[in-house]
Amino acid sequence: MTKKKTGKPTALELLIMKVLWKADKASLPMAVREIRNLLEEQGRPLAHTSVITVLNIMVTKKFLRRTKRKNAFYFSPKLKQDTAETRAIGEVLNHVFDGSAQSLMLALLGHDDIGPDDLAELQELIEQKINQGME
Repeated sequence: MTKKKTGKPTALELLIMKVLWKADKASLPMAVREIRNLLEEQGRPLAHTSVITVLNIMVTKKFLRRTKRKNAFYFSPKLKQDTAETRAIGEVLNHVFDGSAQSLMLALLGHDDIGPDDLAELQELIEQKINQGME
């Protein structure tokens, strides 16, 4: 029985996506070795073959594009960061907060890691959203 392919990245796949999203556009597509080195710098050392396996799974899931140059494969993100974030927020919203955006926001605002600058920025965004609705 094969494992079901999902629309959301696993923790390791998300880490790889973040490496690629943060990369300078000029450095994309990126070779397996480069991705592996960046993962190692972030405290996630993996065997070269393991990285290749995960990258190929990510191509199958349509998270990445794979191109071949000479004898090496290069990878670039196909899944956009904002799309992944929207999917993740939607999943948390629906599964944890039963679709209640208000409950999600209250939980976020009650979190200890939110400082005054974050709150001011959130307030500004909320005001912009309210004003858009009145137009």
